Amino acid sequence: MRLVITDSYEQMGLEAANIVAGQIYLKPGSVLGLATGSTPVSMYERLVAVHRTVGLDFSEVTTFNLDEYIGMSPENPQSYHYFMQENFFRHINIKPENVFLPDGMAEDMIAEGQRYEKLIADKGGVDLQVLGIGQNAHIGFNEPDVKFAATTHKVELDEETIQANSRFFRDASEVPRYAISMGIKTIMMAEHVILLANGKNKAKAVYQAVCGDVTPEAPASILQLHRDVAVIVDKEAAELLPSSIHGVYISRKG
Repeated sequence: MRLVITDSYEQMGLEAANIVAGQIYLKPGSVLGLATGSTPVSMYERLVAVHRTVGLDFSEVTTFNLDEYIGMSPENPQSYHYFMQENFFRHINIKPENVFLPDGMAEDMIAEGQRYEKLIADKGGVDLQVLGIGQNAHIGFNEPDVKFAATTHKVELDEETIQANSRFFRDASEVPRYAISMGIKTIMMAEHVILLANGKNKAKAVYQAVCGDVTPEAPASILQLHRDVAVIVDKEAAELLPSSIHGVYISRKG
């Protein structure tokens, strides 16, 4: 596990984008696992800028998103389909047929999970998986107590997650109670992983992910057992980490 601490959210996004861009330059046909939410937005903005300024080519890239709300159509502005189109896909030259997200409108979520896993396998697996982290240390929508062996599956969202996501809705009552998410096993099978976090409200979760016991009570803690993880956080998200484990400190302007 490599730890990178930055001065700001923008620098966090820059460092993550550099890793993603490097992956694509080295392997133009890379399979990327992508995350939604406010955390990776600066990374997406930087990747769009690199695409526009120096021609970073996404034409051979395939993407798989982590999750989607159940019962929410792709056209809904709160859906993760919509989020990805608005914040990333429509600004780059990725082919629509190379973009995959779980179907939150599927009638059979067990079958949908199996379908999604087969798609990932058919594409050769995920080369680089980008993750955010919830305040309860969830990754994807894998809440505490979810089994580490789970593949793509239906999950019931914790009340803490519902409250955290309510900022994107008019109020908490509008937040869906269920989602379909890549499982921990699926995430752990990626060749490389980037975990992003910013803000004081993520400091405890980052500590659990980096220094805590490996337990389903803190799903992100399983990343300690992955062969290649880069944890990129701003100073506020790193404030509970002991100085003895601080890795690379990035203070340059983003």
